[in-house]
Amino acid sequence: MSLALLLIFLGLAVLGVPLAISLGLAGVASIILFTSTPLTLLSDSMFSAMNSFLLVAVPLFLLVGQLMERGGVADRIFDFANAAVGWLPGGMGHVNVTSSVVFGGISGSSVADIASLGAVEINAMVKHGYDKGYAVGMTLATSTLSSIIPPSVLMVIAGSIANQSIGLLLLAGLIPGLFIAFALMVYNHFYSVRNGVGKPVRFDWQRFVRTGFRAILPMMTPVILMIGILDGFFTPTEAAAIAVVYTFLVATLVCRELKWRDFAPMLIQTARMSGSILFIAATAKLAAWVFAYDGLPVKVGTWLSAITTSPIMIMLLIFLFLIVVGMFMDAIAAMFILIPVLLPPAVALGVDPIHLLVVIVITLTLGLVTPPVGVCLFAVSKVADMSIEDVIKGSVGPLTILLVAIFALVLFPSLVVGPLKLLGMY
Repeated sequence: MSLALLLIFLGLAVLGVPLAISLGLAGVASIILFTSTPLTLLSDSMFSAMNSFLLVAVPLFLLVGQLMERGGVADRIFDFANAAVGWLPGGMGHVNVTSSVVFGGISGSSVADIASLGAVEINAMVKHGYDKGYAVGMTLATSTLSSIIPPSVLMVIAGSIANQSIGLLLLAGLIPGLFIAFALMVYNHFYSVRNGVGKPVRFDWQRFVRTGFRAILPMMTPVILMIGILDGFFTPTEAAAIAVVYTFLVATLVCRELKWRDFAPMLIQTARMSGSILFIAATAKLAAWVFAYDGLPVKVGTWLSAITTSPIMIMLLIFLFLIVVGMFMDAIAAMFILIPVLLPPAVALGVDPIHLLVVIVITLTLGLVTPPVGVCLFAVSKVADMSIEDVIKGSVGPLTILLVAIFALVLFPSLVVGPLKLLGMY
């Protein structure tokens, strides 16, 4: 039954049918062919998948990203990152990484990162002597940080699917995100020194303070959210609503670049993205029902235990599998399908659930930057006015470092859950 669903789903997806519709049709067809379950019960199940208080946070965080993207925050963040790390060897490459870290802590969206900062980062690096292919590749790699560092939309969705603490999961993404950023900065340092670009300059305290004051209010967004969630002042959904109000005030009263005419396109874009995500959530509920009815999680657990009982080896198998899946499937659709299947057997075999969920999210973000369906890959190609082939050539180095860093996170769970345990939160 599960195999029939997957074959129908893949067949429809190859024919170009949208993923949500492909998944829904595959689920309905499998249920009709193999069971006598009334379809009215399934419609109720689909509604319950969307009728989730936690999922309300998704459109709200998407709206935060839109507000920050259109509200003139990107330039302030880039100027501050330039003042903070631009004086180091390989300075403008470090600015690229740092600005994506900061912007990711505000928007939670990789596509928003490229749309807002991409052109600024690429032009600045080229102006300072970097090869354009390398500049585009670094921009593409750093865009993934926005999907990892809180408030990551993907982490919110993963937590709601797995019924895990979203606050804990958001915090668990912070250290891995910073670890990946550090790895990219180390790589950029050696690249810059070897190629004689990004030579160090004198640190300017006045500029650092001045740009810091201009960027401090937008940068407070993730701090307010995480403190509020972790201290129990508000839920993740309430935090998302507070973030909308806060970013609206910052964009309109502080940055003053958001115009009334921007609101309609911004709300329409948010509604489109939210509708797409919730549509996938509804149809994925059918697939999850089929997998549970067919006992697929138990079968996967049996298969995994027959291969190995080592949690690290299980994580490696899942990691390799997710790399392939991410190349051909949207990250959100993949999470709705795979988390209910992979999480129970992996946890039963000794894998930490928070570690697994963070690895799932981070690994699937690779699909955003790899062909053939990488959304960020096509976005940066458009921003840089380069062919996909040239973007891929320039991205080999940064994306290799990104892959190695994620591999380290798979091998060493303490990089993910260790900080949570030190803080006494896990």
